[in-house]
Amino acid sequence: MRLLAIEDNRRLAALIAKGCRQAGFAVDSCHDLESGRAALETVNYDAVILDLALPDGDGLDLLARLRRAGSDLPVLILTARDRVEDRVAGLDVGADDYLLKPFAMEELVARLRALMRRPGQALGVRLVAGNVEFDTVAREVSIAGVPIAFTRRETDLLEILLRRQGRVVPKESIEEKLYAFGEEVSSNSVEVAVHRLRKHLVDAGATVEIHTLRGIGYLLGEI
Repeated sequence: MRLLAIEDNRRLAALIAKGCRQAGFAVDSCHDLESGRAALETVNYDAVILDLALPDGDGLDLLARLRRAGSDLPVLILTARDRVEDRVAGLDVGADDYLLKPFAMEELVARLRALMRRPGQALGVRLVAGNVEFDTVAREVSIAGVPIAFTRRETDLLEILLRRQGRVVPKESIEEKLYAFGEEVSSNSVEVAVHRLRKHLVDAGATVEIHTLRGIGYLLGEI
C-alpha cells in the first residue's frame, strides 16, 4: 500500500514516513500544495495524510478539489487546528478522519488501516488464495495454517498479487505500489522481488504460484 503525506514540517514528515514504512506502507512526502497536487496526478495512492496549514495555501482546498473531481481516495487530516469548527469544516469538505497534533504514531497507523478497511477501499481484513492466508491488519502470513515470516517487501508484493489473484498485475503497477519516490529502483527490482517471493512460497509448500507473462506482468493462481 502506498501513502502520500503532505506536511510542511520536514522533520515531522520524515517521522511520519518512517513510522508508516515500519508498519508496511510505502510513503511519499510532499511539503506544499503544488507538489502534493503533482504527486496525486502522477501516482495512484491508497490514502493521503493531509496537513492544512501549508506554505502555499490551505489543505482543505486540495481536499475540496479531490472531492469535486469525484475521488473517494481516503484522506486523513493531520493538523494542529483543534477548534470544533475546524474539525467540522474538514469533515464537511470530505475528510475521512481528523487527527490532532501532537499524536501517537500507533494511532495514526491504526486510523489509516481503519480507513482502508472500509468497503471499497484498499484493505480487507483477510485475503485467502489456496492454502495461503494473509491478515492485512496484523500483516501476518500463514500457509496451511502455519505462520510464515516474510520480509516487508515480500509481504507487500504478496498482498498486491492476492488482491488481484487470477488477474494479471502489470509490472509498472507493482513497482508503483512497492517503491516510494527517492527509493533506489533498478530495472530488474520487481523481477528480483518476484523471484524471492516465488521461492519462499514454494519452500513453504504453498498451493498457489506466481506466473510470469513476459512483457505484461504477473499473475497469482492456484497450482
